[in-house]
Amino acid sequence: MTDIIKPGMVPNMVFFTKGVGNHKAKLQSFEFALREAGIERYNLVRVSSILPPNCKIINPEEGIKNLLPGQITYCVLSENSTNEAERVIGAAVGMAVPKEPKQYGYISEYHSFGENEQYMKDYAEDLATTMLASTLGIDFDPEKGYDERKEIYRISGKIIDSYSIAAVARGNGNWTTVLSAAVFVF
Repeated sequence: MTDIIKPGMVPNMVFFTKGVGNHKAKLQSFEFALREAGIERYNLVRVSSILPPNCKIINPEEGIKNLLPGQITYCVLSENSTNEAERVIGAAVGMAVPKEPKQYGYISEYHSFGENEQYMKDYAEDLATTMLASTLGIDFDPEKGYDERKEIYRISGKIIDSYSIAAVARGNGNWTTVLSAAVFVF
């Protein structure tokens, strides 16, 4: 018996997008958030948090050109909804890219209540970068603040990039849905 590794479906591109939707029905508010994000035409399948090796980061317009309506489309998706007036909701995804192109990276998802967009982006980016740092064996103190750890990650030379996107909205009494996604393209 020979050990042959058969390549599975490994995406070679990813794009990031976000959206907000409002409607009296929760499902419709989700649909409107998908529309604002530009990904309502696809059958989305949620996947976990691995950024494939050599995965090119592209803009949403380029990514959408490579997808067909109804296509099964894999994504890391963060979403949050409320029907409470004035309730602040948010959803974010963060990414960490290793220096070594053959190494996989991480994508994180985070959703919460009452936090601003910058905090959400920083937190999602922190999650992804910390997961990658621990995988790469970078020695760091998890109790230190993200800015301090980020400098350690940078100095290590093992992580070259990180990125995040967040959607934040305030409820208006109808259903409000926010979402952020990393959408994979083959």
